[in-house]
Amino acid sequence: MSPFEAGMLICFGISWPMSIAKSLRTKHVAGKSPLFMGIVDLGYVSGILHKIFYRPDWVIWLYVLNFAMVSFDLFLYFRYSAKARRDAARP
Repeated sequence: MSPFEAGMLICFGISWPMSIAKSLRTKHVAGKSPLFMGIVDLGYVSGILHKIFYRPDWVIWLYVLNFAMVSFDLFLYFRYSAKARRDAARP
């Protein structure tokens, strides 16, 4: 385990709850990119697989936690953007 890897995951991990809280509070996801969040999730999956196959240690849980938060934020994106489209289509 590298302390730099853990630090990076902790710093990134701090930002996702703020993004999720904003989405839950405002119910608006304008400015968020599902492609970006999908790529970030793919990166976390790669980190998890690396930890499983090559360097198993406790840091895997930071990858899993970050993956879960980004996935939830992505879920909120699709939920609230679909609602916004339905609301815009109403006469």
